[in-house]
Amino acid sequence: MDANASGIVQRMPVDPELLEILACPNCKTKVDLVKNGAALKCAQCKRVYPIKDDIPVMLLDEATIEP
Repeated sequence: MDANASGIVQRMPVDPELLEILACPNCKTKVDLVKNGAALKCAQCKRVYPIKDDIPVMLLDEATIEP
């Protein structure tokens, strides 16, 4: 994350090339950015994987399930 001139922390977007190859480790479905770039969600199994320090955490133990 980077701070802008006013000191507000902003998220770096996930690299588009990385986003193209990322898949849900549970069902192998493509994931999409959600929560203003703070997480990745699988449309198939509804798991949401956090993005911490600009790194997607694609671990089942770290995922939540959201409708």
